[in-house]
Amino acid sequence: MPVLDSATTAQLKAYLGNLRRPIELVATLDDSAKSAELRSLIEEIAAQSAQVTTRFDGTDARVPSFAIRADEGRAEAVFAGLPMGHEFTSLILALLHVGGHPPKEDAELLEQVRSLEGPLHFETFFSLTCQNCPDVVQALNIMAALNPNVTHVAIDGALFKDEVERRQIMAVPTVFLNGQPFGSGRMDLTQIVAKLDTNASARAAEKIAAKAPFDVLVVGGGPAGAAAAIYAARKGIRTGVVAERFGGQVLDTMGIENFISVQHTEGPKLVAQLEAHVKDYDVDVMNLQTATSLVPAGADGLHEIRLENGASLKAKTLILSTGARWRQMGVPGEEAYRNKGVAYCPHCDGPLFKGKRTAVIGGGNSGVEAAIDLAGIVAHVTLIEFDSQLRADAVLQDKLRSLPNVTIITSALTTEVLGDGSRVTGLVYKDRQSEEVHTIELEGIFVQIGLVPNTEWLKGTVALSGRGEIEIDARGATSIPGIFAAGDATTVPYKQIIIAMGEGSKAALSAFDHLIRHG
Repeated sequence: MPVLDSATTAQLKAYLGNLRRPIELVATLDDSAKSAELRSLIEEIAAQSAQVTTRFDGTDARVPSFAIRADEGRAEAVFAGLPMGHEFTSLILALLHVGGHPPKEDAELLEQVRSLEGPLHFETFFSLTCQNCPDVVQALNIMAALNPNVTHVAIDGALFKDEVERRQIMAVPTVFLNGQPFGSGRMDLTQIVAKLDTNASARAAEKIAAKAPFDVLVVGGGPAGAAAAIYAARKGIRTGVVAERFGGQVLDTMGIENFISVQHTEGPKLVAQLEAHVKDYDVDVMNLQTATSLVPAGADGLHEIRLENGASLKAKTLILSTGARWRQMGVPGEEAYRNKGVAYCPHCDGPLFKGKRTAVIGGGNSGVEAAIDLAGIVAHVTLIEFDSQLRADAVLQDKLRSLPNVTIITSALTTEVLGDGSRVTGLVYKDRQSEEVHTIELEGIFVQIGLVPNTEWLKGTVALSGRGEIEIDARGATSIPGIFAAGDATTVPYKQIIIAMGEGSKAALSAFDHLIRHG
């Protein structure tokens, strides 16, 4: 039976028309069903281009697996498992990049990749349901395609469970470099190269420090920041965006079905579209930069944003759109066992807990949705809610209560995460009504208790609410003239993507109006 449908096959054929040199697919298989499926996939790929040949005499230790090779083996990307689901795009891009098609990355960044010294052997553990994994897999495959000193194998953790257990991997993506832990979580090519090239940060700081003042500087690259940048740039004024991670929290969002006029999309796809839209305009985007302090305008009329790398930027007006992050429980053991059983993305890490006992902390929509998703994978889910009742939509609660392997505990305060030094073994909670303390033995804890605004660095400057949100008026203005704010970091209720975009657009229009009126 074909692995790919006719529409996908036609798209693949069109993509492979971009190959600039022959590639060889070398598979290591056995008599398992997964190997048979992988063989079919490889043969279907090869059938779409005369530039692609196949071999089935591979000797890789991981079975099933296959390598994409070119240039007499000097360019190679390896997949252990079937790169379907979220990783199918990674497969297509690996075929193209190993086949000589140039990656769509900054030329200076690609030159950094080519100049890296090795050997650098990367291993990435991914899951097919992880929306964060493709960025990492694709970035490392680009490096392996361009630099013979770099090798990379992408490993489906659900298919190689023994290795996952042995190496104590409890979150994806997890990357090893030359056998040692390198990183966990979403990373793009720029971030990976920056970790390897120790002079990259200093060079970036030097370039940033030399920039002339902006008319509008947007701090934050989520939906609010992207919308603000587009609206500002369309006014023809000098616009910059400085962001710790372009896309922000949306990058960690799986299904989006309430973005009006778009029936369904996913976070990473929406972020890619946002970034492409921003780049259609003359916007100076400075990614991977963390703001550490704000200095309001002095005699020169310019506000200053100081960055973690020592550089600073100045602007006539600012738009603060730093967004929010997952709220942590703040209990003993949580940080110690982060990515060792304590997780925040059930879509990403859920498959690693197949057949195990887990808990979900939080009874809102995100918590109940996480429990429903996990119930189809894990042995048992215990949902723990602080309030006396769940806060999720009724339809979600009904679905949750219909599942046989779910226990719901309300009026419960989680007080400690337990572990054996290397991984989670349980949690402790207190019954808020009886004051009794209980211990649950489990292997995974998924925290889903809302968001915290990224505004700690602003304390003592703009006015913040008791919850740390930036106080703004109806025009998006903060307590300091010329400084505006938008999105999840502000006091505007209902933290939604579409609301953040509207608020970002409004803040940009307000900033432009301020420039007109105040020079």
